[in-house]
Parts: sequence; C-alpha cells; structure tokens
Amino acid sequence: MKGSERVNTARRLVLVGLVFAVAAGGAGALAIKVSDGVAWRARVVLAKLSGDLPEIPLSSLVKWLRPNSLVYIGDLADHPNPHAAIHNTLVDKESAENGARLFGRFCASCHGDNGRGKVGPDLVSSIEHKADWIFFSVVKWGRTGTEMGAQPLDDRQIWETHAYIKQLAFRGSGGDAGSESSRQVRVEAASIPASTSRSAEWLTFAGNYAGHRHSLLSSISKQNVRSLRVAWVSQLRSAGEYLEASPIVASNLIFVTESPDGVVALDAATGEKAWEFTRPVPSGLRLCCGSVNRGVAILNDSVFVATLDAHLVALNASTGRKKWEIKVADFGDGYSMTGAPLALGDRVVVGVAGGEFGIRGFVAAYDARDGRLLWKFNTVPGPGEAGHDTWAGDSWKTGGAPTWTAGAYDPALNLLFWGVGNPAPTYQSSARAGDNLYSASVVALEAVTGNLRWFFQFTPGDDHDWDAVQQPVLAEIPWQGQPRSVLLWANRNGFFYALDRQTGRFLFAKPFARQTWAEGFTPEGRPIVRPESRPSIKGTLVSPTAGGATNWWPPSYDAGRHMVYVPAVDAATLYYTTDARVERGERQFLGSTFTLPGSQSAVASVKAVDARTGDIRWETPLASGPDIPRVVGGVLSTAGGLVFAGYDDEFFAFDSDTGRILWRLRLGARINAPPVSYAIGQTQFIALMAGNSLFAFSLPPTR
Repeated sequence: MKGSERVNTARRLVLVGLVFAVAAGGAGALAIKVSDGVAWRARVVLAKLSGDLPEIPLSSLVKWLRPNSLVYIGDLADHPNPHAAIHNTLVDKESAENGARLFGRFCASCHGDNGRGKVGPDLVSSIEHKADWIFFSVVKWGRTGTEMGAQPLDDRQIWETHAYIKQLAFRGSGGDAGSESSRQVRVEAASIPASTSRSAEWLTFAGNYAGHRHSLLSSISKQNVRSLRVAWVSQLRSAGEYLEASPIVASNLIFVTESPDGVVALDAATGEKAWEFTRPVPSGLRLCCGSVNRGVAILNDSVFVATLDAHLVALNASTGRKKWEIKVADFGDGYSMTGAPLALGDRVVVGVAGGEFGIRGFVAAYDARDGRLLWKFNTVPGPGEAGHDTWAGDSWKTGGAPTWTAGAYDPALNLLFWGVGNPAPTYQSSARAGDNLYSASVVALEAVTGNLRWFFQFTPGDDHDWDAVQQPVLAEIPWQGQPRSVLLWANRNGFFYALDRQTGRFLFAKPFARQTWAEGFTPEGRPIVRPESRPSIKGTLVSPTAGGATNWWPPSYDAGRHMVYVPAVDAATLYYTTDARVERGERQFLGSTFTLPGSQSAVASVKAVDARTGDIRWETPLASGPDIPRVVGGVLSTAGGLVFAGYDDEFFAFDSDTGRILWRLRLGARINAPPVSYAIGQTQFIALMAGNSLFAFSLPPTR
C-alpha cells in the first residue's frame, strides 16, 4: 500500500470512529442506540468521506455532529447538499431582535442601516432567493475574491443576524412587522421526509410520512415525567364540545384548526396568537359527526386546510393571508372534508367525508402552487373501472367509501397508502350485494399519477360501519428470517394486520380487541365471516361496536421497540338493519346499533402490539362499564420511553415498556385529539387539544 493510501485509509477510520464518539458525547460508543442519532451521523460522515460535502470543513462537521448543535446537519444524511439541507431554525422574535443589534454592530457600515446596501450589496432584496446556507457560509468564512471576510460571530449569532435580515425582507413585502407573524415560515419539501430527525418540529399530521407519531425528543423521560406541568393554554373557538386537531409545528409556530371555520398560528413557546384566518362555511351542511377538523398540512411557505364545505384553501404560513382556494366537491351532494391534508413534493393530497349521505368517495391531488387538480382516484369504481362489478346494480352511485383521514407516504416507493371508509347504506349490505370495492380497504396509489398499484380489503361487503380510516404505519420488521417492508394496520374491525408494503400481500392478522364476527382468514387474507354476525331486524350482538375496536384516533409506532401503541375499545352492541329507499344526499344509516343498558360492559384502553407478531405485550385499561365514553383520542410515543394519550378529561403518560401509568392530569375538558411533541431551544413540549383549548406541557426550568 502506498503512503498516501495508508494516510487516506487511516483518515477514514478515524472519521468513522469519530461519529460514535461525538454522538456519545465522548462516552463509550458501544452503548449508543441507533435511535440516538448515530445512524444519520454515520451517513453524514460517509458523505464527507465520499467527497460530497467539500463546502464544510472537517472541524465544523465534527462540531455540528454533536447533539443540540445550532447548525442541524441531519438532513445531509439523505440530501448531501448544504444549500438544500441546512436551514436557520432560530426564527423567533427574540432571535431577530438579537440579530438587529449584531447587524448594527458588524454589518450596517457596509450594507447600510436598513440592509439595502452601501459599500456592500443589498442583503434584504436577495435573501429570500438564496439558501440559508449561502448567508451562513459567507459570514462564517468570507467570500474569496471580495472584500467580504470572515466575521467574528459564532453560529448562533450568524443565524440571529440572518433572522433579522429575513424580517426586514418580510417588512418590505407588506407583512405586519410589529407582530409575531413577521417571522418567515418555510418548510422545504425535501425536509419533510427527514422530519423524524428534525425532532424539534412536527411537520405532518403523524409527525412523519410513515405514520409513526413518535418523537425522538427525550428530555421528558420516565425519570422526570412526574414533574410535567402546564406551560401555557390557548383558548380557541369551537362549534362543538371539543376540537380534534393534531397540531403542526414549524419555525417555532404551532398551527391548529378551529371549528368550524378557522386556522390559528400560535407562538409555540408562549401560546400567544401570531395570526388567525377565518372563512365562514354555509349553514345547513350535511355532517355525520359534528363540525370537526383534524388539522392542516404545511409545505414551502403555505399552510393548507380542508373545509367543512369541501374546499381546499392555501394560506401564507407567515401571515395567514389566503393564497388560493379551490372547490374539491359539492357539499350539496353530501360531501364534506374533516381530515388534515397530506403535503408532499409539489402537491397536496386530500380525501372526502360524507359516506353517510350517499357520496361516491375519492382521493385527489392538487398542485401546491395554484390548486390545479393533478389526479383523482375514485374509491367507488364507475362503469369501465376495475372493481365496478363488485357493486350490484346502480348501488355504486351512492356507494360511500369516504376517505376522511390522512394517509401515509413511502418516498422510496413513491406510493401513497390511504384508508377508505365503509360502503353505503350502512348496515344494509343487501342493497349493494358484493364486496363493494374499494370500501373498507387500503389503496396504494402512485403519488405522481394516482394510479392504483394494489389494494387490500379488510372487511368485504362491510355491514357493521367498520371504516378502514385508521392511520397507516410503515415499518421494517423481520419476517420469516428476512427483513420486510410492511404496512401495519390496527383496524376498526378488531384485527391488527401486517401487509407487504410493495405488493399488498397478506402476512398476518391477529385480534387486538374482542371480536365475534370472523373465525379466521384465508391464505390471501379474506376474513371467514360468521353468518350469524350479520345485522338483523331483531338485532345481532357483535363485537366490536360500530365505533370500532379503534377509530380514526391515531396509534404510534416506536421502531426501536418494534411496538405499535393502539388506542382501543373492547365492547359489543346489537346491530339492526331495516329496508328503506336510498337517495343521494340523504342520511344512509339504514339500521342502527344499541347497547343493552347495564348488560354489555365496555373497556377503553391503550394497548402495546408487537409489530413483528401482532401479539399484545401490554394493555392498560383507562375505564370500564356500560356507559363509559368510547373514545381514546390518539397516542404519542417518545424516545424518553413514554407513551402519551388522553381519555375523557384526563391526560396520561405511560411507561413504553410496561404500560404503567407514570403521570396523569385532569384537564377539565373532553379529549378527542392526539398529542404531539416539539422543542423550543432545549425545552421539550407536549401539546394536546382538550375541549376548546390547546394545552402545552413542559418540565419546570432547572435552577
């Protein structure tokens, strides 16, 4: 081996070992888990070794690999381009104010008091068109061949100065510089797939495209969660008993929907309102289950919200001003929209509600820039479309199959996975004989075209109202001795499923709650239905209830533990059916369910299901009895070894490994929403809707 080769080899070995030492903070690297960030740090080091990061000096790379670095480089693991992957996260008011003082001291003499140029160039006009990295690198190391030399500022000070100049640019564009909304909010499309590693933010409905609803923040842990307390509360507007939104957190703002007609941006550290958007909806809307909305999506500089009257609206994320609005469907035909959109690449994907009013469901994608329709997939196939023959006669015209909650997305396969609701009329399969595709199914759609790649139907010809609108979970598990990319699904019908993510092939299904309707499955995954479980004129006692063993309430997935945490209800009800005429736009509950007073007890709980086998590892009851609320609002798991969930008016923290309740707090308001986690600086927050308020929790500051 030549001398130069020996030097390069040694240098590579030192660098590879360096990532473990840095991630461990100088301690023994062998104790570090992948979930602590070693995996992405290793990929960044390998990118440097491969020559993909010539812009970053080795000394700076080592510094920024450390936990809690102000220059977050985790996105370089998947996108080794600093211009696209490194962004300023200090965009709050205090940072901009500090930046103003630094600018006056170090920059104004060359660039002018207003940043518009003097001896040096105009910074304000160009900053919105240049990557954050350009500003940072030029200030830190200077620019060769110009008068611009390296400045005596540390990393924080550079970002604070950058925040101030962006604020100046925003003022020039007509923004309200006197309010919190003057901060600039932008979430690049490329940063969302890496949102799991950007743990300070919560960029999609489920925290990431894979539907994990798991936070890598660990400041709040098993050891200190008993000290968790309310940091702030924001009172919001609601037309009902409670709000159901899952917050989005970006640039230190928290975005939530009010009901029935608003979006609010709040300071994530204080709860102070930054901006509010209100759009009245028509009266007399046909709504099955209240005036609810489950949240927004964010992409680039826009926030997207789906409205109760079936419109999609794009707002400026920094100001709340409306950018565009399009009509998705006609609310006069029974359509509505209650779910959060899913934003990816250059598009926004939405589903529709209204299955109880004889709609024909669909999933649609719109251009994020102007609202132009890109594609539409009908979940009730029409004549000439595959699956049309699974609907008897003209029953397809009022077939339901709504798509009212957000799906999941696999960037590697470029596939969307979207859940589809029950067929209509509810409880009356005789009026629509057949399997009724693609109701009660998951559909895998090509994100670019909307074409169907595969589907799997959980409950063919459903007549128990078991919508398949739960949160899909994308995971990697060992299967028959080999790693397998799977889709995990805790279904409303009481079974926990694992499917091959590329093909939809059935791997296994196991009950995670009490069920009396199926005695097993064929090798292809079709349930073997017990004939006596069908709804009847006299009533048929069946588990689970129409509300399901779980509902839209999202689960969470801890990949390190291979554990899916499921909000669940064990209960039985009497199912009735009736004969009636079906018309579009009319309520289609042609039958009912009924709980016998005092005779059919229910149990609400959180259950931990092993993703590899479907076995229940632990379950923690929250309440039991015939008249208990049968709603568990959703689950969040964290790297602190905790699982959070709300039930009735109480918020709980459980031990991830045992299910033991470690902390609980009564909030005095009904909870029917899932929690999220985010961080401001070094402070971790847990946020949750309860009643008409948004609560944020944190640990008390250390002294």
